[in-house]
Formats: sequence, structure tokens, C-alpha cells
Amino acid sequence: MATNRTFTMIKPDAVESNSTGKIIDMIIEAGFTIKAMKLTHLNQSEAETFYAVHSERPFFGELVEYMTSGPIVAAVLEKDNAVADFRKLIGATDPAEAEDGTIRKLYAESKAKNAVHGSDSDENAEIESNFHFSGREMVG
Repeated sequence: MATNRTFTMIKPDAVESNSTGKIIDMIIEAGFTIKAMKLTHLNQSEAETFYAVHSERPFFGELVEYMTSGPIVAAVLEKDNAVADFRKLIGATDPAEAEDGTIRKLYAESKAKNAVHGSDSDENAEIESNFHFSGREMVG
């Protein structure tokens, strides 16, 4: 059953290029409510833990290095059908393949520096949200 919450991170490339506000505006205009949000900087251990599912992949080291290279904005979002709707809003991982008007088409630099993370399932949305926020940090 689909839930009404998802998790996102605005990644270091998008924070560095001052795209954070524009991305947040797009999220709100798409009907999402921000239930929790913070600017933070992942350390190596946190990035390795968060992306542990990719630990055996050849790009894991580069991913951890990238995600620790600067601040990120972590957020929990709420909307009916949140995970699927947010995945549609962010677009394909590769911005060259993303639909016009999606966050990645507008703000991503490359497949590796793709501006924003979005949970890929309801289960992962809960896990990822809990990784970054305690229940008392979330509104509602």
C-alpha cells in the first residue's frame, strides 16, 4: 500500500549551485508539504551507511566522496502517492534522459551529480527519513 510520505536530499552539486530554493519551490508547487527539513553535511561514515545498499557497486567510493563533498538539504515530504509522484517530479537519474520540466532536467549536472535524491519505495522512504530525522523533528 502506498504511503503519503517520501524522503529527499538536495545533493551537494545543487546546494553549491544555489539551486536549493528553486528546487524547494518546485516541490511545494507540485503539492508536497515539507514535514521536516535541515541543512547538514554528511561525514564519510554517514554516507557509507546511507548508501550501504550500493557498497558492492564500482561507483560506491565516488558516491560517498561526492555526497561528503558539501552540504545537503534533507527533507521529509508529504502528499498522496508521495514516492511515485516525487520520482516523476525529479525525473530520470541521467538528466539527459529526464523529461523536460523535471528537477534533474533543470538542475542536474550529470548522471553522477544529479541534484536530488528521491526514495524509490515506501519502505526506503521510511528508512531514509528515520536515518536523518527523529519522529519529534517531523511536523504532524
